[in-house]
Amino acid sequence: MSSIAHDPAHGHGHDDHAHHPTGIMRWIATTNHKDIGTLYLWFSFIMFLSGGVMALTIRAELFQPGLQIVQPEFFNQLTTMHGLVMVFGAIMPAFVGFANWQIPLMIGAPDMAFARMNNWSFWLLPVAAILLIGSFFAPGGASAAGWTLYAPLSVQMGMGMDMLIFAVHIMGASSIMGAINIVTTILNMRAPGMTLMKMPLFCWTWLITAYLLIAVMPVLAGAVTMLLTDRHFGTSFFNAAGGGDPVLYQHVFWFFGHPEVYIMILPAFGIISQIIPTFARKPLFGYASMVYATASIAILSFIVWAHHMFTTGMPAAGQLFFMYATMLIAVPTGVKVFNWIATMWKGSLTFETPMLFAVGFIFVFTIGGFTGLICAITPIDVQIQDTYYVVAHFHYVLVAGSLFALFAGAYYWIPKWTGHMYDEGLGKLHFWCSMVFFNVTFFPMHFLGLAGMPRRIPDYAVQFTDFNAIASVGAFGFGFSQLIFLVIVLKCIKGGKKAAARVWDSADGLEWTVPSPAPYHTFETAPVVK
Repeated sequence: MSSIAHDPAHGHGHDDHAHHPTGIMRWIATTNHKDIGTLYLWFSFIMFLSGGVMALTIRAELFQPGLQIVQPEFFNQLTTMHGLVMVFGAIMPAFVGFANWQIPLMIGAPDMAFARMNNWSFWLLPVAAILLIGSFFAPGGASAAGWTLYAPLSVQMGMGMDMLIFAVHIMGASSIMGAINIVTTILNMRAPGMTLMKMPLFCWTWLITAYLLIAVMPVLAGAVTMLLTDRHFGTSFFNAAGGGDPVLYQHVFWFFGHPEVYIMILPAFGIISQIIPTFARKPLFGYASMVYATASIAILSFIVWAHHMFTTGMPAAGQLFFMYATMLIAVPTGVKVFNWIATMWKGSLTFETPMLFAVGFIFVFTIGGFTGLICAITPIDVQIQDTYYVVAHFHYVLVAGSLFALFAGAYYWIPKWTGHMYDEGLGKLHFWCSMVFFNVTFFPMHFLGLAGMPRRIPDYAVQFTDFNAIASVGAFGFGFSQLIFLVIVLKCIKGGKKAAARVWDSADGLEWTVPSPAPYHTFETAPVVK
């Protein structure tokens, strides 16, 4: 057995075929990091489409004033579920899928550290998703308390709320296990010679993200558990009549919720930091400063949570502290944007689809960052709180940020994943449709918010009609553009032009304008041990 264990031809050291199930069992029982990464990516895409259908229902209702197609209660359930499905079902699992596929390959590890826990952490997610979506069909329907599940409203909701709390617990357990796996893999399984400061930046951003997950997921579990005991066991954590405080829920939730938004963007920064050096044909500018900037963002994310709560009657000193601490995060974020632009400066740029999405990401994410800075200013935030300005801000960060980075990474690595090149023409069509329709959808929302239109309402005053109509048309365009991506991926899996061994290298078909060394910090960084 020992001779087999060290023979690479025998995979994990089992010479009988009983350990290599085929068909559906191969996917259910797999401990292979690539298979699990693929499962995560497909799961997240299915959740992305289902969350998208909810968003389109919301936008169809808001196409004109008055109640068109859904009742107000159902409209509020849609806004709650759209947020939860997109955050916990689409964005986070997609990044974990990237981590599973890429981290072992990038650091020269044979697999993830805990292969079976990896399998388990994935299979918790479909169960949680069924609970989450199933709450629509529970007595009283899904929660209409918003994705943040604010007390005291969430204490009075029907049974769907209990399903939702259980789903959040399960997804949290999945995230914690995935994060422990990533930390252990990166710290213990790097190839000889690969120090931490020689790792690809994607590994760094995920290492830091995993620490964030381990720190804040239990906080969310605590918040929803207190909610559960308030609902069923007679406690009064959030009930003022029993000596509790509804604002306490907001503090506990946002102590999780603000690091959470960085959990959804830091891996995106890592992906962009892999792609831009490749298509600029230069090493990344300021590698060390990128690592420190990422760590700074993560640390600062813990001391800014109450900027979500400027209208809760916070003392002026508290408002000032959270305002300045929030503005401070703009500094390391600005360092990152500067470094990406400096990497492109005087590079031999070409604009294949991954680079288009990466450059698009920098532009649109920066707009989202600036509107975030505006929301951080307390007196302005008091005016725009709970208006469409906030909706515009966080969709610029999460759609044009996280989602565009996910698309960039998918186009960048899908030749490695499938062995086939994607259709470049369709890829560029997907980018331009997404970019144009995204801005048509969300840019008018800034104006709606500044004019005072509140969010999470199914009906609105007539003066908001035009911008809402434009946003709804853009939303349908954006939604249907994503079907192009589905077509591209299916075509890629089925076949097509064979991908070269070094997909983005000059020798393999891409016309480079100048001879240049191979890109730094992409796939080929793990040193060969002689």
